[in-house]
Amino acid sequence: ANVDYDRFFSDKTMRVDYFHTGTKGEDRITVDQVYQEGTWPGTRTNLVDGLNLGEYAFRVYDHSTNALIFSQGFSSIYNEWQTTDEALAGVYQTFSETVRFPFPKGQVQITIVRRDKQMVYHEVFTTIIDPNKSTQVNKESRSSSFKVIPIMENGNSSTKVDIVILGDGYAKADMEKLRTDAKHFNDVMFATEPFKSRKSDFNVWLVEVESKESGIDIPDKDVWKGNALAFQYNTFTTPRYVLTTDNKAVRDAAAAAPYDAICILFNDTRYGGGGIYNLYATTYTKEENPDQKWQMDYVYVHEFGHSFAGLGDEYYAAQTGYNDFYSPGIEPWEPNITALLDKKNVKWSDFQTQGIGIPTPWEKAQYDSISGLQSKLDRLAPDYYKKREPLFKSLIEIRTKSKYAGQVGAFEGAGYASKGLYRPSIDCRMFSLSLVDFDPVCGAALNRVIDYYVK
Repeated sequence: ANVDYDRFFSDKTMRVDYFHTGTKGEDRITVDQVYQEGTWPGTRTNLVDGLNLGEYAFRVYDHSTNALIFSQGFSSIYNEWQTTDEALAGVYQTFSETVRFPFPKGQVQITIVRRDKQMVYHEVFTTIIDPNKSTQVNKESRSSSFKVIPIMENGNSSTKVDIVILGDGYAKADMEKLRTDAKHFNDVMFATEPFKSRKSDFNVWLVEVESKESGIDIPDKDVWKGNALAFQYNTFTTPRYVLTTDNKAVRDAAAAAPYDAICILFNDTRYGGGGIYNLYATTYTKEENPDQKWQMDYVYVHEFGHSFAGLGDEYYAAQTGYNDFYSPGIEPWEPNITALLDKKNVKWSDFQTQGIGIPTPWEKAQYDSISGLQSKLDRLAPDYYKKREPLFKSLIEIRTKSKYAGQVGAFEGAGYASKGLYRPSIDCRMFSLSLVDFDPVCGAALNRVIDYYVK
């Protein structure tokens, strides 16, 4: 049933910052601060989220009637960190996280739930917030003095997807570059389907976040910068994985504009990025090798697939800092990865090419032998691209000349696993490092999320 927005909510946004602490197999959550922010920019019709995406969800209940009045799925740096060697060794960590929802008129109960290995949600936290108690809600204006520039405006935020772009590692002298970068990457996104066809459903804002100096932290090179949002390479010991642990700085900067989704452009040269569902996407914006500039465009759209629609990585040969990210024999929640537990009813059977073999017998052995050689190359070496070129071309050839090119089936190799997980197509923006489009299953998943915000 649809929730009546005006009955339960005012025009503003409630932002709840909390600390997420623990080690492998546990979640401890404590409230940090509750803030009132500007006008609620999200949907006012689909208040209870039916997308069923994310490792976690938060639920807002009206305290007087126990009615569920808002919910949303999300994933977190914390749940990724729990799959690392550090967490497996029993080390404890604390991360700052945020949930946002329309500002309630009366007392609400906030509950955070997490999926177990069988994908069933269990409560990991609950608390009651009284929006009318001045000691409980911080109403100071936290948004920065950074300038906000509309990159693309198509109408009222409540019926559009609002993307906010934040720069990190852009010093005062780099602001012109930040504007150019934001426009460039936005053009790249909206030249890619399904965003191209849905362009009028989006607003895009740039917040000109100024850092003390150019560039971001590169811990493995002992490079430390005064970048405003503290993004850094080497997340979970992966050189190219770029996230920040300063969640509050990101949220304060983003609050200058209406936003449903956050994209971070970081002003540095090492290939890198990151994307977590309903958190943010990150992309590098300086490429020293002119022939490889297209890689930044790939990253921007690929990472947005993660952060906006919860799409999983379909690749499996690259090195990551995770251990057993997906549990064997369990169907993942990501719309574009399947464990193929029932071959007669594939997760995306609506898109399946008629008569295609399930699992689909693609040219995997040949592909793996070449990609194995490629993954042995040192990505940070000066001659990396020269050495990669012939292997890279062979992989493109297999993907494009395969008899299954353009078809939808169940292709083994996905979600960081060579065996036991399957992707919908031989190629997709979530699979290969290339400017290929999203496959039909990913495209439909992206459209569903756009519809959630605009319909």
